[in-house]
Amino acid sequence: MTDAGPPDAGIVVVGGGIAGLAAAHRVTELAAASGTPVRVTLLEATPRLGGTIASERVDGFLVESGADSFLTEKPWALELCRRIGLEDRLIGTRDADRRTFVVRAGRLHALPEGFLLLAPTRFAPLLRSPLFTWRGKLRMALDLFLRRGPADSDESLAAFVTRRLGREALERVAQPLLGGIYTGDPARLSVAATMPRLLEMERRHRSIILAMRRQARVAAKSGSGARWSLFVSFADGMETLVRALAQRLPEGAVRLGARVAAIRPCAPRDFEVTIAGGERLRARGVIVATHTYAAADLVRPFAADLATELATIPYASSATVTLGYARADVPHALDGFGLVVPAIEGRRLIACSFSSVKYAGRAPQGAVLLRVFCGGALAAAMAERTDTELVDAARDELYALLGIVAPPRLVRVHRHARAMPQYHVGHLARLVTIDAAVAHHPGLALAGNAYRGVGVPDCVHSGETAAERLLARGGA
Repeated sequence: MTDAGPPDAGIVVVGGGIAGLAAAHRVTELAAASGTPVRVTLLEATPRLGGTIASERVDGFLVESGADSFLTEKPWALELCRRIGLEDRLIGTRDADRRTFVVRAGRLHALPEGFLLLAPTRFAPLLRSPLFTWRGKLRMALDLFLRRGPADSDESLAAFVTRRLGREALERVAQPLLGGIYTGDPARLSVAATMPRLLEMERRHRSIILAMRRQARVAAKSGSGARWSLFVSFADGMETLVRALAQRLPEGAVRLGARVAAIRPCAPRDFEVTIAGGERLRARGVIVATHTYAAADLVRPFAADLATELATIPYASSATVTLGYARADVPHALDGFGLVVPAIEGRRLIACSFSSVKYAGRAPQGAVLLRVFCGGALAAAMAERTDTELVDAARDELYALLGIVAPPRLVRVHRHARAMPQYHVGHLARLVTIDAAVAHHPGLALAGNAYRGVGVPDCVHSGETAAERLLARGGA
């Protein structure tokens, strides 16, 4: 009697975050469209799917542990929602109070009306704003006359913004707004990897301000018929997408608490996948949708060069403190979507989202929900504080900035250790090397937020692209 070998698991997806779910769903979607049966198995080490995305209803509040929305300018998440019948469950941001506050010298100042991304599109609001000095305002206007920068250099976000718009634009706008997206240090983040749109604007229009103004005019002419706001969420929270994708996978395709211990090539396109505890599976292709430091450990035995590149992508840790209050206990008008805090302010938070102002249904009648963000690359020590210390720090900061004295009705702390990849200068060159190394293994694909975008749409696109490429190479 001979050993039949490990059972056939078809395409194996390692990691059940949004990228892994999107990859597994795309495999089944393409198989159904082609009429070719393709088995898929999704292995998730933890007891639940979704990664950092989780939604909780408690006492009338809707609490998000991770992303609370996604961007509609990048089409992939919205397109996925349409394909799986979720579009009617999406909600846009409220029409009123779309301003963002920036902290300066302990006080909140609205980002001047007409600021688009990093640059002013209207000068009158900029001139009236106390957020910048007169010298800073004049330095921003100098962008109108500057030449284009070098086209072939990988520049840091800080260097680009300072070169185009000056130091105050970096410290008061770019660092808290764009650096906050990546919880990163703009002096190390690559502008080409994080905000290639800025480089395209400089290349096409020379001036960032001119480019932004032209974009604003186009948006004003065409935006009246837009179906969705720039950011959208789900009425029942972001976990709606996670549950919908999981439900559309074949029965038995998802295995929770299944940590992958090893991956070993066993044929030109096949792999043997070993689960912690010793169980082995035969994979007709593998999509690794984990953090790159975990992916590096899995591929190192057969792709050492690839593992080295994956392991060198740095990550930052962060924490979120969600607080629910009676509306009467919050003196501030909360007439905006939230506030950001420049690092130069030296405070213990990097931002605060007014969640119940931004989206309907996030707090019960007569209450508000606030999300305080701490940690990141510029304040790494904050993410190491205890839950009690984080809550105390959040409450102290909300007292100083919003005047809140009363105790909260709801408290939740969520930690995201080594969860946010840092796209440092040189990131795009590293991706070229990674792609070349993966090409040597036709049955292997990578997906996740560490490669070409950190948002939900980027993760969806990464997972779907990995599935498409793997099937195109013959994985089945």
